[in-house]
Amino acid sequence: MTKSVRDPRAVAFQLLAQILDRRRTLDEALAESKGFAALTARDRAWVRRFLATLLRRLGQVDGLIKTCLNRPLKRGHGDVRNLLRLGAVQLAFLDTPAHAAVSTTLNLATTPRLKGHKGLINALLRRLAREGADMIAKQDAARLNTPRWLWQSWGNAYGDAAARRIAESHLSEAPLDLTLKNPSEAEVWAGRLEATLLPSGSLRLPPGRGEIAKLPGFEDGAWWVQDSAATLPVRLLGAVADRRVVELCAAPGGKTAALTAMGAKVTAVEVSPARAARLEENLARLGLNAEIVIADAIRWRPSAPVDGVLLDAPCSGTGTLRRHPDIARLKGPGDIPALTALQDRLLAAAVEMTAPGGTLVYAVCSLQPEEGPARIAALRESGAPVQRVPVVADEVFGHTDWLSPEGDLRTLPCHLAELGGMDGFYACRLRRL
Repeated sequence: MTKSVRDPRAVAFQLLAQILDRRRTLDEALAESKGFAALTARDRAWVRRFLATLLRRLGQVDGLIKTCLNRPLKRGHGDVRNLLRLGAVQLAFLDTPAHAAVSTTLNLATTPRLKGHKGLINALLRRLAREGADMIAKQDAARLNTPRWLWQSWGNAYGDAAARRIAESHLSEAPLDLTLKNPSEAEVWAGRLEATLLPSGSLRLPPGRGEIAKLPGFEDGAWWVQDSAATLPVRLLGAVADRRVVELCAAPGGKTAALTAMGAKVTAVEVSPARAARLEENLARLGLNAEIVIADAIRWRPSAPVDGVLLDAPCSGTGTLRRHPDIARLKGPGDIPALTALQDRLLAAAVEMTAPGGTLVYAVCSLQPEEGPARIAALRESGAPVQRVPVVADEVFGHTDWLSPEGDLRTLPCHLAELGGMDGFYACRLRRL
């Protein structure tokens, strides 16, 4: 492509191919893009919003394109489809004026194949400008934007009505939740940030509040970004002041920060040096200290078993689609077996690290039951010396709908819908026998 990399639409077009065709995550694609880095802050924000919106609404966008095509695009014409997507999402969901959406999209048709499809692109986008609103009104947005395997999985696990509510929650951008280093200052910071104070103690800001680093309290280390649901697994460890706690798979460090702020003596284990460096930077900004160990948690062991272990295991991340809509496009059912095998190995290691009488909390930000209760069932069937300690309503602020029949934590993205929802999390508390 010869279009200047300083054109935000050209950068978005390039990044879209990286994500959908080359299977890069949105965060990876943005971090590795020189074109994105060269943009102004305003244009970077536009590109991020454009990509997130398209990924969130991809099923609808592709449905609109399919309706407007007389015949399907030929195999191998992914660049043409991506250019159509770029124009269509601007018309349908970004409130871009029709003339601007059409002309700027056509300006990106610079390769021979794209030039050969200019007539098609022009005609399709102009039709969408005229008829798109009526087409969208007839779409089942929740169903179209949810891959079939996820829809079926959630229906089986939570019921059809809950599956639809989950899918509907993913249509909106997630709010920004902050965790305070000093919870006693919640009312003060709620006022300074014009934030809503949630039952969990998190401060909630609406989407689009600008650059996080420019918000009051960031440079002072008064808070860190963390979804309200992600604060709950830490609470299941109970009183941790002066206790030795190991956190496995610790980066980016929100739970490490919470444990440290609560007075725990934390050893944070992270296998990735880059992610460990990010964890260290985050703790430094907050003025908190923890021992950071770069190691494979399956093989690493503390010098002696510890009072508490928090395993925030790698998972599919399907509970975070509001924040990471690319997951729905990049993950599939074939990814689950490798993840569950890893989770089993990490759980076995975590049990060995926990002292008799100590507490082990297993957590995943996944909605897939295979990564949650099925892993605990497999652990117990293996003969591991652990006993489930049910979570009680008082520990989750009276929200009994956040608890499974077995007494595990299970939040869904449609919970707290009246306040903007929350991430989907599963956590189980175990006592080492």
